[in-house]
Parts: sequence; C-alpha cells; structure tokens
Amino acid sequence: MSNYTHNLPAVVIREPVMFPYMQLNFDVTDPLAQMAAGEAMRRDSRVFVVLQKRPEKEEITSGDLYETGTIAVIKQIMRMPGSVRLILQGVARGIVREYTQIAPFFECEVTEIDETYAEYSKTEEAYCRVIKKKLEEFFAVSPSIPAERVYKVLSINHLGQLCDAAASMVELDLNIKQALLSELNFTRRAQILISNLSRAVEVTEIEQEIIKKTRQRMDENQHEYFLREQLKVIHEELGEDEAAEAEELRKRIKKAKIGKDGTEKLMKDVDRFERMPPASNESAVIRAYLETVLDLPWLKPKKEKFDIIKAGEILDEDHYGLEKVKERILEFLAVRRMTGGKNTTVLCLEGPPGVGKTSVARSVARALGRKFVRVSLGGIHDEADIRGHRKTYIGAMDGRIMAAMREVKVKNPVMLLDEIDKMGRDYKGDPSAALLEVLDNEQNMEFRDHYIELPFDLSEVMFITTANTLDTIAPPLLDRMEIIRLSGYTASEKLHIARGYLMDKALNKTGMKLEQIEITDGALDKIISGYTREAGVRKLEQSIEALCRKAAKTLLETGEESVKITEENLSDYLGRERYHTDNMNDTDEVGIARGLAWTSAGGDTLSIEVNVMDGTGKVELTGKLGDVMQESAKAAISYIRGAADRLNIDGSFYENKDIHIHVPEGAVPKDGPSAGITMATAVISSLTSRPVRRDVAMTGEITLRGRVLPIGGLKEKSMAAYRAGIRTVIIPKENTPDIDDVPEEIRGGINFIPVSNMDSVIETALK
Repeated sequence: MSNYTHNLPAVVIREPVMFPYMQLNFDVTDPLAQMAAGEAMRRDSRVFVVLQKRPEKEEITSGDLYETGTIAVIKQIMRMPGSVRLILQGVARGIVREYTQIAPFFECEVTEIDETYAEYSKTEEAYCRVIKKKLEEFFAVSPSIPAERVYKVLSINHLGQLCDAAASMVELDLNIKQALLSELNFTRRAQILISNLSRAVEVTEIEQEIIKKTRQRMDENQHEYFLREQLKVIHEELGEDEAAEAEELRKRIKKAKIGKDGTEKLMKDVDRFERMPPASNESAVIRAYLETVLDLPWLKPKKEKFDIIKAGEILDEDHYGLEKVKERILEFLAVRRMTGGKNTTVLCLEGPPGVGKTSVARSVARALGRKFVRVSLGGIHDEADIRGHRKTYIGAMDGRIMAAMREVKVKNPVMLLDEIDKMGRDYKGDPSAALLEVLDNEQNMEFRDHYIELPFDLSEVMFITTANTLDTIAPPLLDRMEIIRLSGYTASEKLHIARGYLMDKALNKTGMKLEQIEITDGALDKIISGYTREAGVRKLEQSIEALCRKAAKTLLETGEESVKITEENLSDYLGRERYHTDNMNDTDEVGIARGLAWTSAGGDTLSIEVNVMDGTGKVELTGKLGDVMQESAKAAISYIRGAADRLNIDGSFYENKDIHIHVPEGAVPKDGPSAGITMATAVISSLTSRPVRRDVAMTGEITLRGRVLPIGGLKEKSMAAYRAGIRTVIIPKENTPDIDDVPEEIRGGINFIPVSNMDSVIETALK
C-alpha cells in the first residue's frame, strides 16, 4: 500500500458511515460543515468525511471525531433553504494526522490509504468466497435489496473493496461499520464482517419467521385488510410513477385531437385510472382501453401522390394480361384524382382463386403511394368481429376494422376486405350488416366501434373487397360495390406469367439462381395442361417451386452445376400427370353432344350421352346431376315431344321408348342453367339416329318452346373448348356482346355461332 498526505476540509456527519467507492447523498444543516463543503468546491472538490463519535453532542472538538474516515469528491452541491444537499463519491480511506484548523470549520492533514493492487493471496480469495456465500444467504432472506446491487457486489473480487461494499449495503450497527472502516488489514476486516454477517442472517431469519407466524395467525378479514393496506402504501410510494404515466396519457390525448367530447371522456378515464390501485383488474382494463384508443390514427391524413402514367406502369409491372381490369382500375383512380379523393365507389374484385385479386389491390396501394392493410373476413359469423365487443364483457377487444387501422397507423390506407363472400351469420348477429356502415361513405364518417365508443372517420380509407363468387354476398352489401371480374388466364398468358413473374419468386424462395435451373417452354406448357387445372396461377406457382426444390436437392446430391427440365423428364420431378384434357371425339357419334360448363377452375367441357331403348316411356338421369340440370333435361324432353312432327320423330316415343341421359364422371356433382340445348341435341340425335358433329360444342338453356336462353362465363367456357381442340361453339344470341371478353388468341381460333332457337342448334350440330 502507498500513502499520500492531503490537507482537506472536514465534513462531520452523525450517520451513516461512508466507505470508499460509495456514493452518499445527504443534507447538511450544520453551518460549519456547509462552510467546509464550500471551501472544498473552491479548491479541488475533495473533502474528508468523518463520523462523530457521539451523535447527540452538539458542540464538538477534534477529540469527538474518529481518526479514520473517507476521502470523497463532491459531485454535486445544491443549496436549499436552511440546508445544503451534497452528493459525494468516496475515493479512499483517510487517517487524520493532525487538525490544522478548528474554526470556522475543521481542516485536517489526512493520509490517503491506497488499497489497490493487481494480485492477492489464496487466503484472501478464500475470504472472498466465504463473504459472498454469507451475502447470498443474507440476500435470500432479505428480498427487499434490489437484484442489480446484489449482482454488482457479488462481482467484486478485491477483498478490501468487497468488505466495504458489503458493509455499506447490509444493516449493521454504526460502531461495527466504523470498526470496519478503521481496520486496514483486509483479513481482520473480513473476519469482523463475516461474524457480523452471520449474526445479521440469523436475526433476519428470526424476523422473517416471526412475520410468517404472525400472518398465519391472522383471520381472513385481517389478512385481507393487511394486504389492502400494503397495496395502499405501495401505491403511495409509487405515486410519482403512476402520476407520470397518467400525465403521459393526458399528453397523448391532447396530441391526438380526438374532439371535445372524446377528449373529455378519455380524460375522465385517465382520472379514474390514476385513482385506482395499479394492481387492480379494472386499472389494467382502463389502461388497455386507453392504449387501444390512442393507438388509432386520429390525425389528418397525408395527401396522396398520384400519377396516372406511373400507376399504369405499376399495374403492368405487377400483372400480365388483365387488360380490361387494369383499364377499369385506372379509370377509378383517375376519377379519384379529379374529385380530390371523393370517389365513394367500393371495388369488388371477383374471380376464382389464384387470379391475382389480392395482388391487384396491393398494386393500387402502391400506385397511390398509400399504405396497404389486409383484413380477412373468411369464416366471420359474429357481428362483434366487425364492430368490436362492448367493454362490459371480459376479454373485450376492438373489431377487425379498428384493429387494422391501429396496425397500419395512417388514416387513409388502402384496406383490402378479403373473402367477403365467405362471411356467415348466426345468433350473434350478421357481420355483413355491420359492413354496410363501414362501406357506405355517407355513414362511415362517424363509424362507432362498440369497444372504442368514439366516432372514427373512415371516409378517407379506400376499401377494396375480394370474392370468389357473388352468390353468397348479401344483396344490400353487393349493392354498395362495383364488381370487377377477374376471370382467369389463357394457357399463353400463364406461360408469360410463369416466365416473367413466377420463376423469379420461386428462385427467391428456394435460394436457387437462374443459371442453376432451366425449365423449357414445353415443360411449362405440360405443367399448365397436365399438372394444374385452374383459372389462376397459384398451383402453377407451387409446381414451379416444387421443381426448384427438387432441382436444389439434385444439385447437392450429384454435384452438377445446373439442371435442365424438359417435357420428357418432367414426370421424374412432378410424377405422372394429374389431369387429362377431354379432347373432341375421333368420330361423329349418335347420342353424344359436347356441352360447356363454368367451374371455379375456369371452365370445362361436358360430354352428355343419351341412349334410347324400347320400353315404357321412362326417363332416367344419372351422373349426379343437380336440380337445375334435371329440370333442363325434363324441359328438353317436353320440347321434343311438342316438336316431334317437325323433327321427324315418332310422336309416341314417350310411350314405347326409355330414354337414359348420362353425364360421365358420376362422382362429381354437376349443376347449372346452361346444359339444356346440349341435352336436347343429344336426345334428338338418338331418336333420329343423326350423328352429332364431333367438332361442335354448345352452351345455353332451353325453354319448352325451343328458345335458347343466355348463359354466363362465356370466356371460361370458350377457353375450355379451345383447350379440347373444338373450333365451333354454339352460343345464345343474347351472349354475342360477350364475345369481346374472350381473349383475342381464343376469339380468333373459334367460330362462334349465335342462335336463338333449337332449330338453328340442330341445323348446325347434327349431320
């Protein structure tokens, strides 16, 4: 140890004992001590802190002070009425050699004890371990000491410093602490500390045992009273923190600009929250409510940036094809621009899965420079999912609309209400009725969520909805939306999409590089026709990802640099083909007509077979036909009976002939109002023995008088006919304008024959 001598002002204290490296905050009321502190600040801020032997004595001399004290630095001095608050940082032990000044304040010559060193003995290390073990025992029975201080003390490996730090933390007698400060030998200092620590542990254990036994003897009412009083004291002690939290909530309420009535209501809730015990359930409920309300974007929205040319480029960049859809969306955006965002139309993107409805909505948001948020409505059957729960219920929360607004954090996002056709209803209410207010621009300026309870302006939100079908959407809700149909892609469009979009996505997902895998156009065509049957491209995307995964596995197993997938080796990666196109027949046959059907996968051809046999006039329908198709078959038979003479058919066929109408793939349910003329053609062919042309397909419903009624889904049906190799399609005359919706490559390869009655159908279809 090295010793240094200093001449320092002395600050005399009555308690506590200050140790080196300890920080001490205390108020000095003694004028002499205040003068000593002031003198120290004029020099180098160093003072000698020494304990008074007899705290009750008012007038003291140098003989009333201990010889050993602590040299400290004044970190901060604050002058207060009648006193001075000092913040001191202990530096080292000091021993008084002599007092060089008594008045007006004590000043002394102090020898500084340097206790720092790099190494220590095994004995000292053993004492450190014993002290730490005793400290752990003490902290285990005295949980009031903060864990941070405990870990800090236990991390000290210097025996002298460890003794000082432990003594400053543990409650020991003042004389014992002074004895520890005065002891310069580390080993003897440790011995004093260990003996007193052992006693402190025993005393604390006895104290805790007494408290435990006392609590056990309390009856239920006394126990509850004790706990409530404890909570009350804790709340009072933490009053500043609770007040700070309440004040922060008040600032957020003022900043949110919710409106006069809303601000007053929330301020009352904050006052209630501030008065409640922080551990109460109601306090947590109010806090959660206030946080939810204040997380909503109440401020005015930022102005959207819109460029019609840039919007068109974004739509073309994100989507191949869908020209009419993109044109309608650009018109919609242009009107919003011209009206300053007051266009109240709600778009509904309707189409089969995988055609890009959600991605179109994302592109609209990108074109407008707005944030995008998606709300899934599939499976919702409770009105509270839209409007929220009332706060009186346990576990109440806001509805999905408000939750989405909290998530997106802006007042004017593009909000996608996905799968609006898949909402249900039950005894808890009709969510589609709640959506009426959300989507109606005349009402949603003051939308009230049951949980929020305050009117929120949704008029700045741009709503876009999606649906696979319109049949299940409530008519009042459907009336508020403009339908944009995304019908699907041709094989050529799917090939372009696979090359321009899906390959890049699959490579990114699987970590592959473009030069590591080559998929030929022939392989992609085969995937489109033989492995996927859909209007969209979701299954196509999954198939390409599967190829990339299998190619990655092959590269790692074989060490090759690249993999080439062709039409010939495609089955090695994806297995055998799952779908086979129902191509046109090889020959013209009697009693077999080819119809066209709309499906969720885009469209399909439907062979209808009829056999006429001797019998008693029975009509049998097989192939798992729905009610509508069964009615179409009966209508066709009735038409044929009425026109038998004109069709050169024996008028008594309904008495001596049995007719069996069958639609293959019997396990698949089939229904729809577009197979009437196909069934009639097949029956007439069987009764007259005239073959049906194999290169003709037809779609349309029949009346009892032989009129041909219009149908839907002409685009999908035309694509199915083209895929099957059929180049002549009979359609109802009223569907002639729908030919413009058919893709140009399909339209140019099919000869559409519009008809208005069965005579025209027979003339074209039968040989």
